[in-house]
Amino acid sequence: MIKILIADDHAILRQGLRHIISETTDMAVEGEAGDAAQALRLAREGRFDVVVLDVTLPDRNGLDALKLIKKEKPKLPVLMLSMHPEEHYALRALRAGASGYLNKQSAPAQLVTAIRRVASGRKYVSSTLAEELADTLSGDGNRQPHEALSDREFQTLRLIASGRTLTEIADELSLSVKTVSVYRARILEKMKLKNNAELTHYALKNGLVE
Repeated sequence: MIKILIADDHAILRQGLRHIISETTDMAVEGEAGDAAQALRLAREGRFDVVVLDVTLPDRNGLDALKLIKKEKPKLPVLMLSMHPEEHYALRALRAGASGYLNKQSAPAQLVTAIRRVASGRKYVSSTLAEELADTLSGDGNRQPHEALSDREFQTLRLIASGRTLTEIADELSLSVKTVSVYRARILEKMKLKNNAELTHYALKNGLVE
């Protein structure tokens, strides 16, 4: 029996995932978490075969939570679940140690397959993402400017484009305002942008923020 921990802050979504899993005979939801802190605690204390982890959690970014889980349980497969398109987070998640990435729109049809695959020690990616990974490895992919950003810089980019102030971003990421200012400067330099207005326009044009 594949024992699963689901970490997502939306109770209705957790219920939906639990319902999909309940229709199988070889897996069961053994734990649920509504935030990153609870997910980390349950992963640390429980015996799970797979963690289904949302990228967007209220207390901590899902990629940060992923890194913490993998640090404590390096062999525990983590399947990232997100409303964001693959091109925004999937490669970052896989580099951070995720065993797979699944868009929430695809979850009803692919969730069970994805869980079985990562539970067996393999990776789960869609055919589209597999092609992107192949292009990246061969050096043929046309990288967009934001893909050169670190995970923390990418988070900062999205928050700035969402209208957050440096102080609000510092509070959300548990950083100093000075550190966030440094990230902002790096983002502008790497992406060859002049100010927050250009940064926001880029993020909206490329679908990096809702």
